Amino acid sequence: MRRYGDPEGTSSIRAFELSVDSITVEFSDGTVFLYNHSSTGLANVQQMKQLALNGQGLDHYITHYARKAHAAQLH
Repeated sequence: MRRYGDPEGTSSIRAFELSVDSITVEFSDGTVFLYNHSSTGLANVQQMKQLALNGQGLDHYITHYARKAHAAQLH
Protein backbone atom coordinates (compact mmCIF):
# COMPACT_ATOMS: atom_id res chain seq x y z
CA MET A 1 0.00 0.00 0.00
CA ARG A 2 1.02 3.57 -0.60
CA ARG A 3 1.14 6.00 2.32
CA TYR A 4 -1.58 8.65 2.18
CA GLY A 5 -0.20 12.22 1.96
CA ASP A 6 -2.37 14.13 4.46
CA PRO A 7 -0.37 17.39 4.65
CA GLU A 8 -2.50 18.69 7.53
CA GLY A 9 -2.01 15.52 9.58
CA THR A 10 -5.70 15.26 10.49
CA SER A 11 -6.94 12.39 8.32
CA SER A 12 -7.95 9.00 9.65
CA ILE A 13 -6.52 7.43 6.47
CA ARG A 14 -3.09 5.82 6.66
CA ALA A 15 -2.62 4.23 3.23
CA PHE A 16 -4.30 3.24 -0.03
CA GLU A 17 -3.90 0.95 -3.02
CA LEU A 18 -5.33 1.53 -6.48
CA SER A 19 -6.44 -1.02 -9.05
CA VAL A 20 -8.30 -0.70 -12.32
CA ASP A 21 -11.80 -0.83 -10.81
CA SER A 22 -11.22 -0.22 -7.11
CA ILE A 23 -9.43 1.51 -4.27
CA THR A 24 -8.44 -0.14 -1.02
CA VAL A 25 -8.14 2.20 1.95
CA GLU A 26 -6.41 1.54 5.26
CA PHE A 27 -7.54 3.68 8.18
CA SER A 28 -5.42 4.67 11.17
CA ASP A 29 -7.23 2.16 13.40
CA GLY A 30 -6.03 -0.67 11.15
CA THR A 31 -9.30 -1.35 9.36
CA VAL A 32 -9.05 -1.85 5.61
CA PHE A 33 -11.96 -1.34 3.22
CA LEU A 34 -12.33 -2.11 -0.47
CA TYR A 35 -14.40 0.28 -2.58
CA ASN A 36 -15.13 -0.80 -6.15
CA HIS A 37 -17.25 0.16 -9.15
CA SER A 38 -19.99 -2.33 -8.25
CA SER A 39 -20.51 -1.21 -4.66
CA THR A 40 -19.47 2.42 -4.72
CA GLY A 41 -19.99 3.47 -8.34
CA LEU A 42 -17.54 4.36 -11.08
CA ALA A 43 -17.66 8.13 -10.50
CA ASN A 44 -17.16 7.79 -6.75
CA VAL A 45 -14.22 5.40 -7.12
CA GLN A 46 -12.59 7.68 -9.68
CA GLN A 47 -13.00 10.67 -7.37
CA MET A 48 -11.62 8.70 -4.42
CA LYS A 49 -8.58 7.67 -6.48
CA GLN A 50 -7.86 11.28 -7.42
CA LEU A 51 -8.20 12.47 -3.83
CA ALA A 52 -5.90 9.67 -2.67
CA LEU A 53 -3.26 10.66 -5.20
CA ASN A 54 -3.60 14.32 -4.19
CA GLY A 55 -3.13 13.37 -0.54
CA GLN A 56 -6.07 15.29 0.81
CA GLY A 57 -9.85 15.18 0.97
CA LEU A 58 -10.30 11.40 0.85
CA ASP A 59 -11.37 11.02 4.48
CA HIS A 60 -14.02 13.74 4.08
CA TYR A 61 -15.24 12.25 0.79
CA ILE A 62 -15.62 8.76 2.23
CA THR A 63 -17.44 10.09 5.29
CA HIS A 64 -19.94 12.03 3.19
CA TYR A 65 -20.36 9.99 0.00
CA ALA A 66 -19.09 6.43 0.35
CA ARG A 67 -19.12 5.50 4.03
CA LYS A 68 -21.45 2.49 3.75
CA ALA A 69 -20.80 1.75 0.08
CA HIS A 70 -17.71 -0.41 0.53
CA ALA A 71 -17.55 -3.78 -1.18
CA ALA A 72 -15.75 -5.49 1.70
CA GLN A 73 -13.95 -4.99 4.97
CA LEU A 74 -10.63 -6.75 4.51
CA HIS A 75 -9.21 -6.26 7.98
